[in-house]
Amino acid sequence: MNGGLDAVLRLVRAQTAMVKRFDASLGGLHGVSLADFTMLLRLSEAPGDRMRRVDLAEALGLTASGVTRGLVPLERIGLVRRDPDARDARVAYATLTETGRERLSEMLVTAERVAAEVFAEQAWTEEETARLAGFLGRLGGAGFPRRESGGS
Repeated sequence: MNGGLDAVLRLVRAQTAMVKRFDASLGGLHGVSLADFTMLLRLSEAPGDRMRRVDLAEALGLTASGVTRGLVPLERIGLVRRDPDARDARVAYATLTETGRERLSEMLVTAERVAAEVFAEQAWTEEETARLAGFLGRLGGAGFPRRESGGS
């Protein structure tokens, strides 16, 4: 097997393990999946905590219908609301609610703890994690803007 294929297969396996780990923690404590969390986090980074659904889909690398399906349960539990565009009925915004902002800050603490545990287990240095993030970026893995850890 060539090195490129081996690297891709290892990356896919690692991604699956990370999703399971984050889903277990976020689901158990907050009732959301990693996919839900990333949607909420992306909305929180947008001006006014809102984005057009099509822009959210592009930012997350999903289809518009995938984002719509993902937002429905978040709307149902009051973390996100659907806002129509006053000038164009075809356009809808996904907006993070006040409850969504509060819950997201709690989820962020959990996600940061899980990430710290992942990298502590293998004694990763700060430099190694930064290099890994850089390599993943070269493969198209976009992260989120750095947040200051205020921790609550």
